[in-house]
Amino acid sequence: MSTIPMTIKGAERLREELSRLKSEDRPRIIQAIAEARAHGDLKENAEYHAAKEQQAFCEGRISELEGQLSSAQIIDVSKLTPSGKVVFGVTVDLLELETEKKVSYQIVGDLEADISQNRISISSPVARALIGKEEGDEVIVKAPIGDKEYEIVAVHYA
Repeated sequence: MSTIPMTIKGAERLREELSRLKSEDRPRIIQAIAEARAHGDLKENAEYHAAKEQQAFCEGRISELEGQLSSAQIIDVSKLTPSGKVVFGVTVDLLELETEKKVSYQIVGDLEADISQNRISISSPVARALIGKEEGDEVIVKAPIGDKEYEIVAVHYA
């Protein structure tokens, strides 16, 4: 199995979800199954079938998270030597040259990407265009909607 790059915060978020699933959701679902069983005939018991479906989803998610965490290569960005170069885990301040709009993105692993939080996947077109570049460089991002030109304003290693 190949390793999956992940930031420390991304790994913490997955561990928190795994802990919640095991300590809160799993016992709640087991209790719901026990209560539904007490109602009698399981063939026509909608509560029982719904609880069993929740249990299957919960156990599947637990397995998925355990697998992801076991194959994660956790990278501590704060321990990298700041060089102004764009690498995995950094936050990059960009200026879109056409519109003069400023935007910041953190480059993270595929599992922790969330555009609403300005975390983009290392495999995204924007991240692929930025990796290896330095502050002051201009980059062209080949996006599905067409090419966009950015200037790298700053690179943060926090």
